[in-house]
Amino acid sequence: MTREAAMRTALELAANGPATGVNPRVGCVILAADGRVLAEGWHRGAGTSHAEVDALSQLPEGGAQGATAVVTLEPCNHWGLTGPCSEALIAAGVAEVVYGVDDPGRNSGGGAERLRQAGVVVTGGVLAAEIEEFLGDWLTAARLGRPHITVKWASSLDGRAAAVDGTSKWITGAAARQRVHEQREASDAIVVGTGTVLADDPSLTARGDAGELLATQPTPVVVGTRAIPNDAAVFRHPRPVVFEGTHDLEAVVADLHQRGYRRVYVEGGPTLASAFVAAGLVDEYAIYLAPTLIGGPRLALGEIGVGTIGEQRRLRILGVEQLGGDLYVRAVPAATSSPDSAQEG
Repeated sequence: MTREAAMRTALELAANGPATGVNPRVGCVILAADGRVLAEGWHRGAGTSHAEVDALSQLPEGGAQGATAVVTLEPCNHWGLTGPCSEALIAAGVAEVVYGVDDPGRNSGGGAERLRQAGVVVTGGVLAAEIEEFLGDWLTAARLGRPHITVKWASSLDGRAAAVDGTSKWITGAAARQRVHEQREASDAIVVGTGTVLADDPSLTARGDAGELLATQPTPVVVGTRAIPNDAAVFRHPRPVVFEGTHDLEAVVADLHQRGYRRVYVEGGPTLASAFVAAGLVDEYAIYLAPTLIGGPRLALGEIGVGTIGEQRRLRILGVEQLGGDLYVRAVPAATSSPDSAQEG
């Protein structure tokens, strides 16, 4: 097996790991000198063996001597809940390490240099673009010290999120709404403002076609300083509500990062969405467009700090999908080279 083929296998193995939480999904393949696969491994979540150690554990003592370890992320170089993978690979006698993307962690990075110091041949950057995309949300958190943030809204083709009287159920159809529930399920937290809670009384759960709760639920997060009624639907959520009693979004996202949330889904109406955009805190946009016209003043997005056309916030479209009669547009800020490290300037 070639190193590139082994890296693709490692990437497939990495996908077996949990997509949420603070740890990255990592896969590892150990090759003999003649290219035979000796062992495979992946990381199963916080506190479990990292991918390299998982693969090494399948070999007898000395079984990795002179072998090549192919791993999607640079081996870590620190003690956390588990030991450093760089030291485990050195102790196992691995002769070469091939990895895809550098570990940007302040504490965990540096494994490649440690391996080189021990005489191990190290090559980085194999399938880097594919792995960057796969690890996008985790890399955002590691590089920026905050969660990967997706802002979602649904609007008419003329950009309205509600009618003049404030009613908005439903602009989009069932297929689009179900996709939103799937995106909620894939997130660590779902964020709304107090205005949305007071106006719409949302449950903020991830539900299936029949209204049943999906297996994984995002933590509901409410931003703002207004009081919420004790009988609000959000209090019946399977997970305890996190209240962020501030309008300082930098403080909010720092707290969510501290809590270990990696993927945050902002679904809180025009005011909150606009605030996240204006603050440059959006990594991805999930925009649902319905084939309808509403008119009036209730725009899906309000003031975002664009005073002249030269300040417009251009996006790069990653995909457009038809869901029933609606369109789902996935986009990222155009100034970035990839969705995972997106920042708005």
